[in-house]
Order: sequence, then C-alpha cells, then structure tokens
Amino acid sequence: MLELNELSASYPEQQLCFSLRAAPGTITALIGPSGAGKSTMLAMIGGFTGTSSGQLLLDGQSLRSLEPARRPITTLFQDNNLFWHMTVYQNIAIGLHPGLKLSTLQQQEIIRVAEQVGIAGLLERKPGQLSGGQQQRVGLARSLARRQPVLLLDEPFSALDPALRFELLELLRTQTDKLGLTVLLVTHHPDEAARVADRIAFVYDGKIIEQGDRELLSAPRTSALRNYLGR
Repeated sequence: MLELNELSASYPEQQLCFSLRAAPGTITALIGPSGAGKSTMLAMIGGFTGTSSGQLLLDGQSLRSLEPARRPITTLFQDNNLFWHMTVYQNIAIGLHPGLKLSTLQQQEIIRVAEQVGIAGLLERKPGQLSGGQQQRVGLARSLARRQPVLLLDEPFSALDPALRFELLELLRTQTDKLGLTVLLVTHHPDEAARVADRIAFVYDGKIIEQGDRELLSAPRTSALRNYLGR
C-alpha cells in the first residue's frame, strides 16, 4: 500500500499538500487542469522534488528520507528518456544496471518483458528507427523490467494517436494486474482514466479535492471538477 498523508511542499506561487492511498494491483489516475500539481506530486513521490512535511509510506515504511535511486519506484515520463545511441536491448538493460552488466536471469527478463510489450523483434534497433508508439513500448519495457512495486507515469502516451494510446493503456492494465503493481497515472484525458483506472483523483490548486472510482466522472461533487469536465 502506497500512502501519502498530507505530503507537502512549498513554492512561492503554490502550496501543495496531498493525501492518497493506492493499493497493489491498482491504477490511480490523476486528472486536473494544467498547473494543478499533478506532475509535481509524482516528483515528490519519486524524490525528485523536496517535501517539507507529511508522510510518504510504502507498506508502512517511510520513503521520505531516501534518495530517488533508493526508492522502490520507477517513473516513466512523456519523452521516455531513451538513449538514441543505444539499441532497444541496451535501453531496457540500462534500467537494470547502469554499466549494462547483467546476470543471465536479467538478460532473460529483458527478453520476457520485450515479448510482453510486443517489441521482441526490435531489440537490435535504435530508437531513431522506431515509431513513436514503439519508443513508448521500449520505455514501458524498461520500467517493467526494473520490477519495482510502484510505477509513476507522467502522461507517457499523450502524444500518440487515440487508438495506439488505448492499446498501450490496455497493455499497462494487463501488466498491473499480472505483476501487482501500484500505478499512478497522470493524464489530461478523462476517457483514459475511465478506461483503465480503478481509482481517480482530481487535483486542483495543489490538493486532491475529489477522489473515488470511475463513477466520479459521471457524478462530480465539486464545481471545479464539473468545470474541468465541461459539465
């Protein structure tokens, strides 16, 4: 269980304070207007942005004092952070060892994950030889190969066309169920949240002001969410 208990950060232009619980095997979609604090929330969880107070717990253990590399968390951004001079295989492998020194089991894991996300035939290619959707599959494969229990996704599929975006979301749903991941997904598309999320949290002005299951989108309680949804 991932828990945020009034996890806070202060900026001159905005005060942020988040409380949230996310269980293994679930996807929580974070929706809200631009600048509301969704991406900053992921950065706070991942350790890339400092926090001033509150709790960040995974299975009851505090993560706040840990450096980003020591947190059992993987983050996938929209630009997927691929290395263009490396092959697809190497781009996945670097998520397991920065020097690409892999055990036999790790090498087998790369092949397994590549097959699961549909890029097993692309392992010797470089990112410049791939389509946008294939590049995002590589980024997702690297994230899954790391086998961390928490996966943070910051609009990784937003630049793709709707059909491909939904295909990758369904792949994410399958892997979340299979591996028991705790996934937080930032999206500007409520239809994405309705399609794959177990829980939805509406972020507004640095706080989560509504959260619930998918019915939240059909029965918003606040005027802020109604306005966001165009109701």
